[in-house]
Amino acid sequence: MVKTLFKKLFNIREKTSLSRPKGFSQDRSVQQKIEQVSVKPVSKAVVEEAIVTDSVDISALFYSLLFPAKTADTGGVANNLERNIISDVELALSSPQEIAENVLKLPTRMAELDRYLADNNADTNDLVELIQQDPVLSVELLKLCNSPAFKRSEKEITSLQQAFVQLGREQLRRYVSTCLVREMIAIKPIYYRRFGLQVWRHSMQVASLSVQLAQHLSEEDQETAFMLGLLHDVGKIAIFKMLLDAFHHAEPGEQPNSWLFRQVMTTKSLTLSALLVQCWQLPKRFESSLSLLANTTSQPVEPLAAVVWRANLISECSMLFQANKLDNACLTRLLIDADLSREEFDILHEQLKEI
Repeated sequence: MVKTLFKKLFNIREKTSLSRPKGFSQDRSVQQKIEQVSVKPVSKAVVEEAIVTDSVDISALFYSLLFPAKTADTGGVANNLERNIISDVELALSSPQEIAENVLKLPTRMAELDRYLADNNADTNDLVELIQQDPVLSVELLKLCNSPAFKRSEKEITSLQQAFVQLGREQLRRYVSTCLVREMIAIKPIYYRRFGLQVWRHSMQVASLSVQLAQHLSEEDQETAFMLGLLHDVGKIAIFKMLLDAFHHAEPGEQPNSWLFRQVMTTKSLTLSALLVQCWQLPKRFESSLSLLANTTSQPVEPLAAVVWRANLISECSMLFQANKLDNACLTRLLIDADLSREEFDILHEQLKEI
């Protein structure tokens, strides 16, 4: 009974057996390093001690990275700004279609491009012409292909034809989806640097990690895992866009900094993500997997949701650790949930820092 109460109090999830990650990128040297790392068995006493001393609500803690607090955490007391935001979010959850149409609208050409890229019989020249009809997308796609995190060779990609040859259809499909989702969540530069950039970086990390952690699944499921990782935090972006309006009516210097706000936003944003993909009429699997992720009381066992859950945890740990907001003791505790050794995490962490 005491153990059950403690788990509820500190949001500790039940463990689920998941496959060990096979690496972050397609670089075999990284994959081999991970495979060579020996995972030492952890004694029950050590595990129990870690749970007792190092428990941490990682999802709520992640908001400290998104909203750097200038004042002390007010705990369970929400300020006026936070109360207004929570009220707006509740309204959004009751009318998600309005949010999907007016706050965060899915690019209309996304489904068409994805359908063409998924069709192995589609002519490459036709695909190139279709993408070239959108000059902004073409430029963003080439920039992404040549970025340090995604560059696959020393040779610079200067045309979409080269991109098809060097990357292949499936990889290019992921890149196109990435560019379109980034366009959808674009926020004014002054605010983007503070919040949107962190969420976008996190989404790309989760998408990339999800593919690697889904190697035991079918190719179709791997593509779905990538999109789930890319879209799992669209609820946070929608909430932040509502937050921008709330800032105009807030007291000078008022910021969202209470524990209560972080807890509410963690759960509500995931629920809103699930509702938004439903409004966008994406495949049912997206909604069902995101709905499972929104249940923060337990670790999901459904394969796709489990992969994204684990990728999300690893990314949040990496970003918080990089920002010096997660000490080694807490990291050790969280890596037990992520089913990673510290050596494996360090390898992935170095790769994730490039994104």
